[in-house]
Amino acid sequence: MSQEEKDLTPRWYVIHTYSGYENKVKTDLEKTIKNRELEDYFFNIIVPMEEQIEIKDGKRKTNLKKVFPGYVLIKMIVTEKTWYIVRNTRGVTGFVGSGTDPIPLTEDEIRAMGFEVTEVNIDYDINDSVKVLDRTTNRLYRNSSRNK
Repeated sequence: MSQEEKDLTPRWYVIHTYSGYENKVKTDLEKTIKNRELEDYFFNIIVPMEEQIEIKDGKRKTNLKKVFPGYVLIKMIVTEKTWYIVRNTRGVTGFVGSGTDPIPLTEDEIRAMGFEVTEVNIDYDINDSVKVLDRTTNRLYRNSSRNK
């Protein structure tokens, strides 16, 4: 990482970890952030998981499965100090990016993963025509019939 301080905008980054250490890295980082009072630089740490339904011997069982094994997502402001803390956490092999400069995820990548929702406020009245588009490209036209 270059000597200059990066911009102070929080961004999402991907941390590469030893496989199986994702949750340990998350808890260790959360403890370190709290102990060093760096909550103003770290905003969210996620180990992306999805529910997986398994049917075995006629019994239905729900398991959580890591979406990206060996990776942890972190929303943070990158400075020399925060970069050092993350990079030197046990189980972390580094940031995804070139050399010592972590590369933040793009807005499109963040939206595609669905772990950060952008809230949109739309002003409409009862009986206004509203067009709702689904991510699966299903189109649905409805009239609003509820209060805001």
